[in-house]
Amino acid sequence: MSIHPAQIEIPATYLRGGTSKGVFFKLSDLPPAAQQPGAVRDAILLRVIGSPDPYGKQIDGMGGATSSTSKTVIVSRSTRPDHDVDYLFGQVAIDRPFVDWSGNCGNLSAAVGPFAIRNGLVDAARIPANGRCTVRIWQCNIGKTIIAHVPITNGAVQETGDFELDGVTFPAAEIELEFLDPADEGEGDAGGAMFPTGNLVDDLVVPGVGTLKATLINAGIPTVFVNAGDIGYTGTELQEAINGDARALAMFETIRAHGALHMGLIRSLDEAATRQHTPKVAFVAPAATYTASSGKVVKAESIDLCVRALSMGKLHHAMMGTAAVAIGTAAAIAGTLVNLAATTGAAATSKAAVRFGHPSGTLRVGAEAALVDGTWVVRKAVMSRSARVLMEGRVFLPPPADR
Repeated sequence: MSIHPAQIEIPATYLRGGTSKGVFFKLSDLPPAAQQPGAVRDAILLRVIGSPDPYGKQIDGMGGATSSTSKTVIVSRSTRPDHDVDYLFGQVAIDRPFVDWSGNCGNLSAAVGPFAIRNGLVDAARIPANGRCTVRIWQCNIGKTIIAHVPITNGAVQETGDFELDGVTFPAAEIELEFLDPADEGEGDAGGAMFPTGNLVDDLVVPGVGTLKATLINAGIPTVFVNAGDIGYTGTELQEAINGDARALAMFETIRAHGALHMGLIRSLDEAATRQHTPKVAFVAPAATYTASSGKVVKAESIDLCVRALSMGKLHHAMMGTAAVAIGTAAAIAGTLVNLAATTGAAATSKAAVRFGHPSGTLRVGAEAALVDGTWVVRKAVMSRSARVLMEGRVFLPPPADR
């Protein structure tokens, strides 16, 4: 019988954050070679999640075979002034050996504060006996600050509650997130501007599709917004209407790639495949009544607009948190496609907050925007999510060739 090395064990926590879930690690718990970026770290995270899997099921790992459940997070004490922890997010591809570090996960951002408190990464003096603990998070992927307001009961994170989030079956405790200064203002990929092209709406030429009106925005996460009607949709679609349509998925990927090129995120279309996580592509439409995936009827009068977004090549079952930040930011600026969809039939005006319809239901997000010296500036975007520990212990995996 051949002798093979034993599995390695790494302390980890499996958490739900918003409408996503992922495997969380303390940086100091990773093997030494994986405590810095590189091939060893990526190999370990891929094996933990169960990728690459040509069957698309991630049976031999912790992933759930969707973009929302193929995620990893690394958290450590922050060395930055006025921050508690550093948070690094890795989106793990399902069918190929690739970890995308190019953006944040807004949903899992809700779980970072609770994880940090539970694992002793927040100074005890900052945690009240009862009330809310403000956790100051440095989001390493995009170089931005997130403030999480985490409920505390008897000195511990309060996870149970009555806050309901469409896309999540059970209620839990509410966690309010503030995404400070969410637009890129000089650091990062998209040319150092919230609107990389300088326009609120562009004519985006997409071969094989046409010339589309598009809002290209870098807030929360780089996002390409187009009008649903311009690509043959109503904005009320559920996953099955798109994810089983290979031609539709190819069209969205083509739009995404050309949007990325137009935004300056890539230098050639070939590079789009190397950054699947960003940009996102989303389509918007005026408010309309539809039946959500849960069977609940969403009334047109209860929402401001409809939005659908794709993540990792598939229509998302709800809405990515970072895309929600982009939606809230764009809605706050009169004249963007998001804002125009939300103000149909009225003069386009800034919307301090919007409630939008997504495949699983609705979500409210707000943003503070102002025109400063001819440039749009957004100081923060705010939304509520919930988070819960699902399992805590150790993950097991065969050791990589070089650790």
